[in-house]
Amino acid sequence: MAREFSHDVDAKRYALRVDGALVSAVDYVVGGQQISFTHTFTDPKQRGKGYAGEIVAFAVDDVEATTGYRVVPMCWYVGKWFDEHPERAGLLTR
Repeated sequence: MAREFSHDVDAKRYALRVDGALVSAVDYVVGGQQISFTHTFTDPKQRGKGYAGEIVAFAVDDVEATTGYRVVPMCWYVGKWFDEHPERAGLLTR
């Protein structure tokens, strides 16, 4: 199984593809020095495999490595992810 993570700046979306098929994505909006993760999606046939957690981790890692943005977890799943990863809470703003 080939996993491919990507960041489409124009679409404002991070995506995870497995063997070429989109399995999970997280959408965002940027305002000022904040990035708000607004929606996380996983293909219903692929749920329960941890893909949403993988794409959120990739997105958070990318934001931390390439920007100075603070994260606003507007999507319930991203909020839950941060609850489960308190070591990353330093990136949050509300």
